[in-house]
Amino acid sequence: MKKRWLLNLVMLALVVGLVTFLYTRPKANNDGPSQHEVSTLKLADFTSIKVEFPTKAATSFEKVDGFWRMTAPYKTRADQLSVQRILAVIAAKSTEKFPNTDLAKFGLDNPQLRLKLTSAAGAEEFSFGTFNSVTEEQYVAYKNAVYLLPGSYAEAASTQSIELIDKTPLTKNEAKQISGFDFAHLEQWEQAHLNVELDDGKWKVNVPKAKITQNEMNEWLDFSWKQAQAKQVELYTPDHKITYPSFDIKLKDGKKVHFDKISEAPDLLLGRPDEGVMYHFSNDVGFTMLNPPLNIQ
Repeated sequence: MKKRWLLNLVMLALVVGLVTFLYTRPKANNDGPSQHEVSTLKLADFTSIKVEFPTKAATSFEKVDGFWRMTAPYKTRADQLSVQRILAVIAAKSTEKFPNTDLAKFGLDNPQLRLKLTSAAGAEEFSFGTFNSVTEEQYVAYKNAVYLLPGSYAEAASTQSIELIDKTPLTKNEAKQISGFDFAHLEQWEQAHLNVELDDGKWKVNVPKAKITQNEMNEWLDFSWKQAQAKQVELYTPDHKITYPSFDIKLKDGKKVHFDKISEAPDLLLGRPDEGVMYHFSNDVGFTMLNPPLNIQ
């Protein structure tokens, strides 16, 4: 009996000691380095962007009807996600913040690039300097402070202008308005004079032997045209001495979007004269784009 009491006392002492240790041990410091917000600006407020470089032409954008368009060095639709990446610096945070009293120290007396943003409230400017040799982060100045930020912000703003062009052949509004395709001037459909119509959600085709299904046609439209993204783009000026195979996409408002088929192999090259852009698609994707699932018997 005495041994049992002794055992209980020992166990009680162990429990008390463990509780005391847990209560009095040094608390882990869960607080990381303090984060400094570079700005409190809002992405949606800006209507124009200009990226200036010391030795090459500036790239600029303007927001039109809610979408970004490139205004220099080319005048065309911009890739919306790429522009958002450029603007992402306004929401950046940094663990380091310095006064901008010695710009030369940070390579900001002659910045690698300047990002100028305009909104109804006025103009804002971010300057990108040299990189910190230890952290490999870049010094970025905004207003009266300098921050250390990842180099990805400058990389986004320094992307070659041609890569910032929208790679979708149709605008968002055009993709929503598709009412048919006139493929009659493509070699493979010239004899059939192929036209496909989308009327009140139902597909119709002028080829009697075609056995279309609504689901297949809807999937073709979504994959080939509403979600289509070219591998790359280049500027396009049609040669009026050449008659290219071509086709038109018909819209609900009565307008048409015209494309010239420049080449089909090794890649499909589609030129859009009204926007001055040529789109490169891989051969398999290109074949599907120009050949709807007619299931001709």
